[in-house]
This record gives sequence, C-alpha cells and structure tokens, in this order.
Amino acid sequence: MTGATDGDGDAAEEVRRPSVAAVARDRRVWLILAVVAGLLVCCCSAVVGALIALSSGLLSA
Repeated sequence: MTGATDGDGDAAEEVRRPSVAAVARDRRVWLILAVVAGLLVCCCSAVVGALIALSSGLLSA
C-alpha cells in the first residue's frame, strides 16, 4: 500500500507534469505575462497620475 490506488486497488497511473523549463519555453506563457504586466503598469500609472492631480488641485474631489 505504498502507491496511490484507484477504486479497484490497482496502482493509479502517474500523471506527468511538464517541467518549469518546458513551460518557460512556451511563448504563450510569455505573451500572457507581458499582457498582464502591461495592464498592471497602465493601471498603476493611471492611479498615480490621478493621485498627483488630486494632490495638486487639478481635479476637484
């Protein structure tokens, strides 16, 4: 009883996951990360700009 078993008592097949290096080579992962980073930078810069405008009195709260 050392291995994982399914309902019939047989050893369950081991599911192989791709290694981190194999995932990092996938261009889709880098594209998704680039899009997320771009959105994060745009949102953060918009928030900082709004805060600066509010603090300088350009916008009325």
